[in-house]
Amino acid sequence: MNIAGGLRMALMGTILASAMGAMAGEEAEKAPILLNTREDGYRGIWYFNQKSNDEYVYKYSGGLGTYCAKHIPFAWYAPEANKTFFTYGGAYKDKNRLIHMVSYYDHATGEVPRPLLLLDKQTDDAHDNPVINIDPDGYIWIFSSSHGTSRPSYISRSVEPYSIDQFELKWQGNFSYPQPWIIPGKGWLFMHTHYTGGRAICMSTSEDGITWSERRFLSRMGEGHYQITNFFRQKVGSAFNYHPPKKGLNWRTNLYYMESDDFGETWKTAGGQVLEPMLTDPASPCRVAEYESKGLNVYIKDVSFDSAGRPVILYLTSKGYESGPKNMPRNWTIARWTGREWLILPSNIISDNNYDMGSLYVESDTQWRLIAPTEAGPQPYNPGGEVVMWLTEDAGESWDMVRQMTKNSPYNHTYVRRPVNAHPDFYGFWADGHGREPSVSRLYFCNKNGDVFRLPFDMEGETAKPERTKP
Repeated sequence: MNIAGGLRMALMGTILASAMGAMAGEEAEKAPILLNTREDGYRGIWYFNQKSNDEYVYKYSGGLGTYCAKHIPFAWYAPEANKTFFTYGGAYKDKNRLIHMVSYYDHATGEVPRPLLLLDKQTDDAHDNPVINIDPDGYIWIFSSSHGTSRPSYISRSVEPYSIDQFELKWQGNFSYPQPWIIPGKGWLFMHTHYTGGRAICMSTSEDGITWSERRFLSRMGEGHYQITNFFRQKVGSAFNYHPPKKGLNWRTNLYYMESDDFGETWKTAGGQVLEPMLTDPASPCRVAEYESKGLNVYIKDVSFDSAGRPVILYLTSKGYESGPKNMPRNWTIARWTGREWLILPSNIISDNNYDMGSLYVESDTQWRLIAPTEAGPQPYNPGGEVVMWLTEDAGESWDMVRQMTKNSPYNHTYVRRPVNAHPDFYGFWADGHGREPSVSRLYFCNKNGDVFRLPFDMEGETAKPERTKP
């Protein structure tokens, strides 16, 4: 597969020719060799973005091994193996450089093995974090991202089904914010972003994960988008915001949604109106809610579906991009498609940072669960905090806090991620880290009841049991 360029110096308003095609075996052999070695513990990457010259130090920062919201998914439960496989952005014990790590939780034994160090990304930028998928034959796929076009991206596959012992490189090129899905009976529909004078929403398809269709551009309104996608049977849905022109990428607003149930051939609104990619008009019929005139930023957190395949979008609104109390309140909000209209449901859940990331679990058409760091942590107004479980029994009309899962933590907990096919014993996955200065970062998971377990930072044996933390 060959994804051709599109550098930042591309002419404004011009989409450079870009394709995903077969990559010759000789080219694959020239690519950096996968490391395929084991580390002796679970250690996450610490990362910051944009110094702020105030008491909060950065626009956002912390233990970002499961960052960012636009990377999906980080964990996947495989019932055939009774294991939850996961990937994350790791770091060396003596050096804060991003390494792509792969491991699993064995539900039969309650143990984890030493994690596999797949590759060294030669950066400390957590935007290069990996994501995971498991194909119908049990092979584990890792999509290794890049932040923009300055570094290569990779796709790797396990040599054996349901095994992390060794991976082989299947492709290299460039993509950002990877969200790879397998549509039953059809193959891969790979949603991602490409930097072409802005962040353009793109897709490519493949039967085997090696040879790909040409990259298709779906939307670039203004300076582009951040999107979050999910799949339901034959359908893939994308929820996204947009960057208005000439305001900079810290200004993101509005809420949009589009979906395809024919392997990306046709894209429609939730109500079925056919769209004509590439979308460029911010007043597109796929707009769910308009926030630009209200001066509000929109940070999309998750998208899921009810039993009828109707989308449910979780997002946060804020008065601005800077950390601190001046942009309060930061409201968690639900947009739910009823089959006839979008309902916008602001909640009683308030966060203290735009990058407080949590996951939505649509467990029935009325009962939904949110696991997110919505309580202030030891570094208030920095990303993350203490992890809380919220529950609604009326499809988002009202929310109750049912459990505070972490308390008195030394560092903020960040970016709680929902596994695909989430098993009750491994229901959420995240990291921690200091919000205002470099620190170590540890990895955690929780069960459906809200009990929290820390993955071993250091290991002496080949396997170990995660440590249950005190709430």
